[in-house]
Amino acid sequence: MSRFIEGQSRTQSTLFPEVLDDYIHEDNPIRAVDMFINSLDLSELGFARCQPAKTGRPSYSPATMLKIYLYGYLNRIQSSRRLEKETQRNVELMWLVERLTPDFKTIADFRRDNGNAIQQVCKRFVLICRELNMFTDAIVAIDGTKFKAVNNIAKNYSRGLIKTCIETTEKDIANYLMELDRADRQSRTEDAEKVKGKLAKLQARLVSEKTIQQELETLPDKQISYTDPDSRRMALKHKGVLVGYNIQAAVDTKHHLILAHYVTNNPSDRHQLVPMSQHVQQALGKQDITILADRGYDDSTSFKTVHQAGVTAIVPKIRTSANRKKGLFTKEDFVYNKEKDVYECPAGKDIPFSFVSTDKGKPLRAYMSVMTCKGCTMKSRCTTSPAGRRIRRLDDEEHVERVAQAYKNMPNAMTLRHQTVEHPFGTIKQWAGTQQLLTRTLKHVKTEVSLQVLAYNFKRMMNIMDVSGLISAMKT
Repeated sequence: MSRFIEGQSRTQSTLFPEVLDDYIHEDNPIRAVDMFINSLDLSELGFARCQPAKTGRPSYSPATMLKIYLYGYLNRIQSSRRLEKETQRNVELMWLVERLTPDFKTIADFRRDNGNAIQQVCKRFVLICRELNMFTDAIVAIDGTKFKAVNNIAKNYSRGLIKTCIETTEKDIANYLMELDRADRQSRTEDAEKVKGKLAKLQARLVSEKTIQQELETLPDKQISYTDPDSRRMALKHKGVLVGYNIQAAVDTKHHLILAHYVTNNPSDRHQLVPMSQHVQQALGKQDITILADRGYDDSTSFKTVHQAGVTAIVPKIRTSANRKKGLFTKEDFVYNKEKDVYECPAGKDIPFSFVSTDKGKPLRAYMSVMTCKGCTMKSRCTTSPAGRRIRRLDDEEHVERVAQAYKNMPNAMTLRHQTVEHPFGTIKQWAGTQQLLTRTLKHVKTEVSLQVLAYNFKRMMNIMDVSGLISAMKT
């Protein structure tokens, strides 16, 4: 007799056939998926073919296809070919879609043709979370991260890069021409033929590179990607570059749910504060919100816009002055007096307004201390310039000062921001694996990211409320 636990014989017959529902426990997450999608009005959300045609071959219901995708992204199965296989062998998915087995092309076409509707489903789930009082604090952290596109870095060119490529190719051609001359002088016929073959390939490459150079001059951002035309070269935070997209996300600090997200091919976060704050206000249904962001969002024009919209922004300032390292006073040590339109220096003297200049299109008011600094005992700690201290003030400086004051009032803001927004990014990237995006062009990438965000939020809610709690909440 065997001492191991023995399984049931594969040829054993049963009196009654087994019911598929018996394999799915009451607390199985796919029951929440089924409940959520069945509760949606897919026609209202914009899905195509919600009403079946009276003639022709019957199509799959949009609800069925959406269940397949949400199940796939919840279980780190994003590929349409892998999803096709899962419908044929995965008992959970068989239960969810009632044993239907659409082919991979049908699955892929659904995601391609219903991008806007899928994004609306993601927003609808955020609305459900809001109705369940998940966002009572109205404090969110925002950040951007780079997702790798379906575009090899070798298939991306910028004006500087193609210039370097052309110079390198021209040098290689010159070297091979010299080698060809040596082979001809020494009557090395076989070597000469090999060199001619390599030379022909290099000349063809040069023609191709010059064609790319001419094409780049016609583009506004002087950059081109050949596999995914919307993807762009982006520098990573620590080192290296990738060709991809900048994914912006706003995360609730209480439950770490993604309130809103935004996909752009602009590598910089500098001007993303305004659109992200608008998305958050729309998701929360209120204007009075607090947003935590890192130094990458430091922009006076954006601060002015969000303040006028009722947003409290907490962003650390980018410090570009080297005075602090030199032991000199910085701009923060000077106090602006709005009534007198002067800056009060640490010595208690006034630095008056002098003239107006511009910097990158922004007007700057300059305050000069030529007369004030004469005979001052603290001048050595203030400036090394013989002309005295100069302070520049933006037209939007009051909004910069307001953000700085908010940052001082919340000393743990950046720690809270880091603990909040980095968690979803890390989780989604781990789910996606090394090939982070499967679709091409900005339009389809937005759809794919919405599916990733929907899956993350869904799993997060199941962790917060458990499956049975979420099902009960959606029923009510």
